[in-house]
Amino acid sequence: MKILFITATRVGDAVLSTGVLDRLIHENPGAGVTVACGPAAATLFQDVPGLERVLVLDKMVFSLHWLGLLAACGGTVWDILVDLRKAPVSYLIPHHRAYRIGRSREPIHRVKKLAEALGLRDNPPAPTIWIGDALRRRSEGLIPDGLPVLAVGPTANWSAKTWRADCFRELIERLTASDGILPQGRVALFGLDDERPAILRLIDSIPEDRRIDLVGKVDLLTAGACLARAAFYVGNDSGLMHLAAATGIPTLGLFGPSPEALYAPWGAHCAVVRTDESYESIFPENFDHRHAETLMDGLSVDKAEAAARALWAQVKGDTA
Repeated sequence: MKILFITATRVGDAVLSTGVLDRLIHENPGAGVTVACGPAAATLFQDVPGLERVLVLDKMVFSLHWLGLLAACGGTVWDILVDLRKAPVSYLIPHHRAYRIGRSREPIHRVKKLAEALGLRDNPPAPTIWIGDALRRRSEGLIPDGLPVLAVGPTANWSAKTWRADCFRELIERLTASDGILPQGRVALFGLDDERPAILRLIDSIPEDRRIDLVGKVDLLTAGACLARAAFYVGNDSGLMHLAAATGIPTLGLFGPSPEALYAPWGAHCAVVRTDESYESIFPENFDHRHAETLMDGLSVDKAEAAARALWAQVKGDTA
């Protein structure tokens, strides 16, 4: 049994697709799995059960990367082909059974949209991550046992979605204060290396004895293994937020210029808090996301703290 799983370029969408792959793996024990995805998401799949290959699809002009996929996969007859990219080339890859994402533009959560490929829209499988023993041991070294950890994702893939670093600093102080949800908790910071300059003051503001600085120091799956060791996550709408939710830890997503109805973190212990302005009303005229400043100023620290405390109370109530 061979499965070809064609998934996203962006990290967030790739994470949200993992529930579909997990369902197929459980329904087809012992299957060999090949994953085709973008380079940013490639390490996410390295510990997938039955993994044979990860094919990295670097975008090329004229969509020539799809020809590369055809060359890599066309010589195999796949028992199951899953195309979550609406790639016409997937019809040219030999297969016995195919599942494809629908073309409807109905505004539903991305997890449900992806689950439609398997006919599971009304009962979508939750995103997950696979962490092998070696990676689990490494994460234990990066985040040793000790006081609970507040994980923070203060960056995003475009600046308009990014809450100001000073707001994160104040929220961290409140949540780890003596009357916070994680009194004297350690703080683990996550992000990419090129995002480090924007949050350097935030990093430096956290006492060294409670700071776990992982910004630019771990790959995607290692970040996931470290997140699984945290007690709570708060961060901007980003792939990292979805990764945290996939580990099962309580996850609070901060939203402004993105629609939480479509991209809220998915899971039993997840919540969102957004700016006072709605998604529809928040964009200025002639909006250019590449050069825009933050559009998150409508979210106060008070409101974010209240949402964090409410989620924490819910989690404690569920586990009591």
